[in-house]
Amino acid sequence: MERPHWPYATKLTISLLLLALLIYLLARFHDVLAPIIIAVIIAYILNPIVSFLQRRLRLPRVVAILLTYIIALAIILGIPILVITLMGENLETLQINPQQVVTTIQNFLSQQYTIAGITIHPSAFTGQVFSALQGLLQPVVGQTVTLLKNVITSLIWIVLIFLVSIYLIKDSSKLDEWFTSHLPKSFSSDYQWMRDEIDQIWGAFFRGQILLSALVAVIFIAIGFIIGLPFALTMGILAGILEFLPSLGHTIWLITAALLAFFLGSTWIPLPHWAFMLIVIGLELIFEQFDINYLIPRIIGRRVQLPTLVVILGIVAGAILAGVLGIPLAAPAIASMRVIGRYIFANLFDMEWKPVSATQPLPPPKTYWWQRARRREKVS
Repeated sequence: MERPHWPYATKLTISLLLLALLIYLLARFHDVLAPIIIAVIIAYILNPIVSFLQRRLRLPRVVAILLTYIIALAIILGIPILVITLMGENLETLQINPQQVVTTIQNFLSQQYTIAGITIHPSAFTGQVFSALQGLLQPVVGQTVTLLKNVITSLIWIVLIFLVSIYLIKDSSKLDEWFTSHLPKSFSSDYQWMRDEIDQIWGAFFRGQILLSALVAVIFIAIGFIIGLPFALTMGILAGILEFLPSLGHTIWLITAALLAFFLGSTWIPLPHWAFMLIVIGLELIFEQFDINYLIPRIIGRRVQLPTLVVILGIVAGAILAGVLGIPLAAPAIASMRVIGRYIFANLFDMEWKPVSATQPLPPPKTYWWQRARRREKVS
């Protein structure tokens, strides 16, 4: 006897109720979402390393997981220790005079600046800034209990994140098999296509981002030592870390480097501080164009690439929805939603759907002025 099927109205009603329940659960337990997302990301990044160690060293998977986490923890703790040590050595080498820095700031604030016919008095804003800071700091006094509670809560979340990520790595293949086995057979191939497509996006993003950050750090360290930028090694490492923040990392680094150049100047080039600051700003702006137009398309890959405006709006939306976590993950998240959106759009309008990996390859990167100049030289 053939099993009776639900009518379309029943399916639609049940689907809407399940959707409403999902939205309620997300709103009710939204505090748990960020730790779970972090755990999933950690598991996704470390899973290939665990598999490599398990296969290469012929270790049990649990032992490979523990070894991977020990290595990752050593790297995470080692980088801040290295940066703090280098900053201490740089402070001794530069022999910074705090009184001279204070005098420079006072002179800067005491002068008047005329821009486009408008006279600006920086000293008029200092009183308001100090009053605002004082108003922000006063509520902090007497909140020791709340601070201790937040610290304990954070430690609990950290432990939960590591435990969830460990179990995700340990049972990742079983979870995927379980989920795939419960899908309708008619949707199995589409799911596998979409899963592979999204996996390529996130894999290209994480692998390329790590390599890109390391390369950017090396380039900035070299340029910093060449021009005599204060704290060149530390600023280079900071540039590599900020490369994880698309469209915002360059701005944060530029402001920091410009302030250092203005107040400290070059460590060996005899230039006025303002002139050295302009050199630092110019070099950073040139490198930003080189990074956007050359490094990112070739290292991370054009599969993740999105228009700059889309990325900026995605960063804002990610920051509102997921806080700090949503900023670096905006680009791959939007690219993943683009894959899902193409699939939904094609099915809504009964169009033929194919994943990007099954279509023609992406076009090569655009040629820019240095390539056009080279072609003119060959023609001439």
